[in-house]
Amino acid sequence: MKKRLSSILRSMVLGGLVASGVARVLILLTASPVPDPASGRTEPSLFAPAISSNWDYITPVQAWLLIILTGVTLGCVVAWPIAAWMERRADAGGNRRIFGRQGR
Repeated sequence: MKKRLSSILRSMVLGGLVASGVARVLILLTASPVPDPASGRTEPSLFAPAISSNWDYITPVQAWLLIILTGVTLGCVVAWPIAAWMERRADAGGNRRIFGRQGR
């Protein structure tokens, strides 16, 4: 049995949401509450509200990881309903009946 593209995309969306959430939590949990003397980064302490306006706690590698995860997830979110619509349209095309000719 072949899996439909919309089913695969739905799984990728759910997996992407979980993966990006886990990545964000791991980034925040690995952040140190003490500023690093070498880089001068101020790390978040206990998920403070200042995190949303100050991105000093995240490294460029971590930022790219989140950008890629979020981008792929958003791409799948957009492609999922389009694939489902195209599959339904293709299925309906094979079952179309002409008026007055049913069962012949």
